[in-house]
Amino acid sequence: MYRAQSNYKLQGLVFWVAVAAVEMALLELMARTAKRPLADFFGGALRRDIAVYFASSNRGNPPEAEIGHLQTLVAGSGVQAVKFRLGGRMSRNADDPTGRTVKLIPLARKAFGDTMTLYGDANSSYDVPEGIRIGRLLEEHRYGFYEEPCEFDDLWGTREVADALTIPVAGGEQEYSLHRWKWMIAHRGVDIVQPDLHYGGGLIRATQVARMAAAAGMTIIPHMSGGGLGYLDVVQFASFTPNIGTFMEFKGDAGLPIACDTSSLKCENGRVRCPSGTGWGVTIDPDFVAQAKPARIE
Repeated sequence: MYRAQSNYKLQGLVFWVAVAAVEMALLELMARTAKRPLADFFGGALRRDIAVYFASSNRGNPPEAEIGHLQTLVAGSGVQAVKFRLGGRMSRNADDPTGRTVKLIPLARKAFGDTMTLYGDANSSYDVPEGIRIGRLLEEHRYGFYEEPCEFDDLWGTREVADALTIPVAGGEQEYSLHRWKWMIAHRGVDIVQPDLHYGGGLIRATQVARMAAAAGMTIIPHMSGGGLGYLDVVQFASFTPNIGTFMEFKGDAGLPIACDTSSLKCENGRVRCPSGTGWGVTIDPDFVAQAKPARIE
């Protein structure tokens, strides 16, 4: 697919998300034919109960309002980790509203106490000096990781931030190049690798990244890209990857009509059980699938 009709000229998320969709369909067909679970194609399941964290998608709201949102988000779930957004998103040091980040970081620690693992996601908000300054504030308040401090394609700036801090720096959600992943891992551009299972081209490529990271003694925590069955992809990947991190992002069921005999697919006591049935372990309502119409792009 990469070479056909010069598709390599179109590489990026638009291309690799499509490759991921084809790969996932083929893996399901292979698994159904073999009557085996998905994990068997990747060395077998190592764990079934996956510890998860919840993440806020808010940015720009007052710190006190964000704390209230986070408390509502995690209430009754049993999760032991939560992530929220810092900075102004690809804004080169802008903080919207001004001062939100530096107020929110200590406020969240105070609100959740010492037992909750907290993560901060900057979404490419800072240059190197500001990234280090915010990182040191996160260190002071004992955060678990600092995600994407610099512009996502500034591997060198991100490495400077990672080198200057003791808090683990995470990144890579936008990355689709295995060559760039090799550089990031070989030069310790990040401490925690975060390939997106959709944006990066699927589970096979993410597994290649995970194995490179494992050889370097690094942890992988895949990025969770939006709706559909993305949450299922993450728990499946976490079930068979040896160097997986402690908590996986969980956004919950997107409302697709599916059935699963081996898991509720819900967060219970801070964990989600990975299905153990054939293939991905779920069945999509055939009536729902029948409503789909083929689309052709000229």
